[in-house]
Parts: sequence; C-alpha cells; structure tokens
Amino acid sequence: MDFARFKEMMHQHFRLDLNSYKETQLKRRLDTYLMRQQLADYGMLFQKLKNDPQAYHSFLDYLTINVSEFFRDPDRFRELESIILPTLLKEKRTLKVWSAACAAGAEPYSVAIILEELTPGHPHHLEATDIDQNILAKAKEGRYPPEVVRNVSPQRLTRFFTRERGVFIINENIRRRVIFRRHDLLNDPFGQGYDLILCRNVTIYFTREAQDRLNEKLARALVPGGVLFIGGSEMIFNYQELGLEKLRTCFYRKRV
Repeated sequence: MDFARFKEMMHQHFRLDLNSYKETQLKRRLDTYLMRQQLADYGMLFQKLKNDPQAYHSFLDYLTINVSEFFRDPDRFRELESIILPTLLKEKRTLKVWSAACAAGAEPYSVAIILEELTPGHPHHLEATDIDQNILAKAKEGRYPPEVVRNVSPQRLTRFFTRERGVFIINENIRRRVIFRRHDLLNDPFGQGYDLILCRNVTIYFTREAQDRLNEKLARALVPGGVLFIGGSEMIFNYQELGLEKLRTCFYRKRV
C-alpha cells in the first residue's frame, strides 16, 4: 500500500482527513512511526490500526502531538486576561467560549481560572474539544506534572491546584466549569454563537487550503464582536475577507 492509498483508506475507515495535513511533514512523522512500531509498510500500519482500537488511539496521540501547558505563551494570556476578556464581559455577562484542539485540557482550564478571577462564582459556557478520546480522558482527570504548570503563579497554584506526589491536580471547582467532547476540526460541524474561540498551534500542521477552510468556519462560529485567539506561529492573511479585524498579535475580532 503506497502513501496515497493509505491516506485514502484512513479517510474511508476512520474519517481521518490526512490529505489536509502538510504532506512532507506528515510523511516524515509516519515513517518514523513505522520504524518505532517495526512495521514494514503503510499497509501493515493500516491493518494494525484497523484491528486494534488502542493502537489507533496511540497513533492519534502521536499524530496530533498534544502539547499542553497552562498559560502557554504568557504574554498573550496576559493580554487575554487584561484586555480581551474584560472587553467581552462589558458587552455580555455570560460568555460562550470554545477551546478547540485542547489536548490535555491545560488551555481551557487556564481560561476557566481567569474567568473565575474576573467574575468570581459566575458560570460561563466553556467547551473544550479534541479529536483524541485518550487525551480527553486525561483532560477530564486534570492531573499535571510540574512542567505543565510552570507558567502558573504561586498564588494560582495554591488557590486552584492540589499537589499530590509531585502531580498538580486542578480543583473540582475549575474542572466542572469545562465541558469536554470529541470533535474533528476537519470533518465535524462547528457550533455557533461563540464569544471567544481559542484554536492555537493547530493549523500549522495543515495545508494552506485546509487552513483557509478552517479559518472560514471559525470566523462563522463567532458572534459579531467575538474574538479568535490563535497561536504565535500562525497568521490569518485573508482575515478581512473573513469579516475579521486584527486586534493585536494572535487576536482577531469579528466585525460587528
């Protein structure tokens, strides 16, 4: 089975759209995966994934990288905390927020912590999604090694976490604020009416065509005045065509 046929079979059997990933980068990662698994070719890999659900979930873990860290890119999160969210809260008391491709949950929990500090005790609608069921299960547990909480201040660590045998556990008060569910950004329909969408360090793995499709759907999912928060290595070149305006680095607002 050649590479093209493998991608076709993965889409037919798993609805996994590998054609939307950058081919050179994807093929390099898959070839490394074949060597690690001691598999001779893509045909053997497909049969393994088809016959072993756990192998498929492990494959997704590897493919999607799943980097997760609280307040990743601290400068941008300070802007989110001091400028973006306060502005949104002036217009609406209860916000609808979506953390897309959330990995192990550090990002949506970071937003939940900020919202708890800005609006103590007030519930907001905070969704977090990922394509990988295994990583979502870990996100729901809310248990993190020290390196994942390195950007969390001592005050926040004391208030929002419990330390147990070297692991930091997010408090139930924050954990229950986030609704986790499986979602494939390339194939599944999007929700609507979001005041804030975080989709960070995701599109860099996709082709330009897939990036354009995704950005268009993200823009449509925002309410007028809603904000899209992307990664530092990502840019939306045609943001004006999508009805967005650039607020500052990494932040785009849907025009009213």
